Amino acid sequence: MTRRLILTRHAKSAWDNPELSDPDRPLNKRGKRAAEALGDWLRRKGYVPDQVLTSSARRTQDTYARMGFDLPAEVSEHLYLVTANQILRLLSQAKGNTVLLVGHNPGLGQFAAEILPEPPDHPKFASYPTGATLVVDFDIDDWSRIAWRGATVVDFIVPRELTEA
Repeated sequence: MTRRLILTRHAKSAWDNPELSDPDRPLNKRGKRAAEALGDWLRRKGYVPDQVLTSSARRTQDTYARMGFDLPAEVSEHLYLVTANQILRLLSQAKGNTVLLVGHNPGLGQFAAEILPEPPDHPKFASYPTGATLVVDFDIDDWSRIAWRGATVVDFIVPRELTEA
């Protein structure tokens, strides 16, 4: 059996209110459009999650909400400012067949690089910009068996490919 992971970095956030703490920053206008476009793209491609994990930061929750899936997210403080190793440990406890994880760099980009034997042929993968979304499959029957270099790339996209096409 296969387990699928959709790994999305939150969409572009607003920096216009210096009074807000980092976890409280919302999406900006471009980020809102990008999140909606990502949700549409995922549905069009048939990449629909049955479990969603987001960090406790507002911008990750806003990103997921704008994606438009009718599934409650599991919000975790443990996904804010985490390392690649911490993401691996969290995912090892996942229960869904297709898990969408919405998080932050640098941990998310590092995790994406570490789960693949080789990166996808995409100029933006190494920087994992806001809204970057990687879809991978693991040939495992349970998330407890997730391992470094164990994923196969299914797809990778950045929002500009969707909003400026």
